[in-house]
Amino acid sequence: MSLAGQPIIILKEGSERTKGRQAQQNNITASSAIAEAVRSTLGPRGMDKMLVDSLGDVVITNDGATILEELDVEHPAAKLIIQVAKSQDKEVGDGTTTAVVVAGELLKLGDELLEKKVHGTKIVQGYKLAAKKAQELLDQVAIKVDKTDKDLLVKIAHTALNSKAVHTAKDKIAELAVSSILAIMDETDGSTEADLDQIKIIQKQGLSLAQSHLVEGVIIDKDVLHAGMPKTVEGAKIALVNANIEVEKTEFDAEIRISDPNSIQSFLDQEENAIREMVDKIINAGANVVICQKGVDDLAQHFMAKAGIMAVRRVKKSDMTKIAKATGARIVSSLNELSDSDLGDAGKVYEEKLGDDTYIYVSEAPNPKSVSVILRGSSKYATDEAERAFTDALSVVRNAVEDGEMVPGGGFPEIYLSGELEKFADTLTGKERLAVKAFADSLMVIPTTLAENAGLDPLDIVAQSKAAYAEGKKNIGLDLSQHNVGVLGKPGDMLSLGILEPIRVKRQALKSASEASELILRIDDVIAVKGGGDGPAPDMGGMPPGMGGMPPGMGGMPPGMM
Repeated sequence: MSLAGQPIIILKEGSERTKGRQAQQNNITASSAIAEAVRSTLGPRGMDKMLVDSLGDVVITNDGATILEELDVEHPAAKLIIQVAKSQDKEVGDGTTTAVVVAGELLKLGDELLEKKVHGTKIVQGYKLAAKKAQELLDQVAIKVDKTDKDLLVKIAHTALNSKAVHTAKDKIAELAVSSILAIMDETDGSTEADLDQIKIIQKQGLSLAQSHLVEGVIIDKDVLHAGMPKTVEGAKIALVNANIEVEKTEFDAEIRISDPNSIQSFLDQEENAIREMVDKIINAGANVVICQKGVDDLAQHFMAKAGIMAVRRVKKSDMTKIAKATGARIVSSLNELSDSDLGDAGKVYEEKLGDDTYIYVSEAPNPKSVSVILRGSSKYATDEAERAFTDALSVVRNAVEDGEMVPGGGFPEIYLSGELEKFADTLTGKERLAVKAFADSLMVIPTTLAENAGLDPLDIVAQSKAAYAEGKKNIGLDLSQHNVGVLGKPGDMLSLGILEPIRVKRQALKSASEASELILRIDDVIAVKGGGDGPAPDMGGMPPGMGGMPPGMGGMPPGMM
């Protein structure tokens, strides 16, 4: 900027600024690089990524959320796209790759419209119209979910697991996911809620993934306190205590002076009596299992062992809450409050070794609204990926039972919405019409990518799918789960094939992708200011070298874009 021929410097020295079309191109190219990073992982035939961090730790996965979380990205627009994935994962637990790939395609086609001199505001208006219409159209193809139909819920879990590395044991994982959700599901005033925090997942290396199992109750990674205590208690009456079972020490430095040697024994006797009184309160309440969040004195352990009481100490608050929910116990903060009405019930509480570790099992609870799942696997890589896949399966089953709605999968929603949005675009006038058509075309990136990742001709498959849709065939999508090569990729009826997805995943993916693309398309000026001592301004033209181990060329901008 200059005034009367004199330059006026506004930004601090070293700041970077890109404006107008150049800023838009930089942002779109950076965002597209992120979408390309995960695109090859989409679908049942997607590939895996190996991510290696600075310490040499390795993660092998095809889970979009995990890949994007591990990437070390500097470009601010790329960070926005990663936020899309995080939002998708937090809200619905699945569909992160879909959301990011659609966002990348929306930006790519938006860039083509910008090249044709369509203003960014017009594109954003068109995308908003299309996104709103797409949500309405989804309602028209929604299918009701019977929450008592376990076979249907297993099919929904299968669909999520088809794209995971654990697909060889998907039957077992899907069954565990459905059983877990049905166990913790709560129905209140006609609404259904399934809190995934009530499912504890424990990884254990050794054996195979197919030998994973569900415990209707809670597993805590502790062992029985005293050798004299029982290792198994049938018909357990459980006391949950959030207090020290020991003589309280003063919170400040104190000194007790005893002048008479005989008084020492009297003092020790008083301590012993105080601890005996505490244990007596537990015995009088009728408890035969004590689970304590804090410390338990050695003498208290001895008295409880003599009384045949099993005790566990230093249990995490989250585990205490789970046990309370599963057994009906009430957590007490003082033994003076403890009564038989505060106790929880469990058919069996027992100690068992799992590998090299010892665990306490609280099982056969009358109302097991909290469950634990032991995931087995040959290695840490296998169990880590199994947990990611299992979490996705839990999320989609939860979404289905809470919303009571699903849609056919296999790219059907995108094929259907693309066709309907093209018809909708024909009813519009003005440049927004072009943006709505671009939105419709962007959605076809999902079936196209599914076909590409399966090694098929995407143009042929998509043409067949569109033709079937135009002929009025119902629920048309791509069946990529068949092992018969002659059948693989043929458009088919997703409903009859059991390829199903919760409607919530599709809703959120469309919402996240459209909002992210609209946000980036509205940016026409990027200013990066060097902060005091905070290091250099971020590179506004591309990704830093070595972005998360991506192949050369995936993370950078074309030369000369800055």
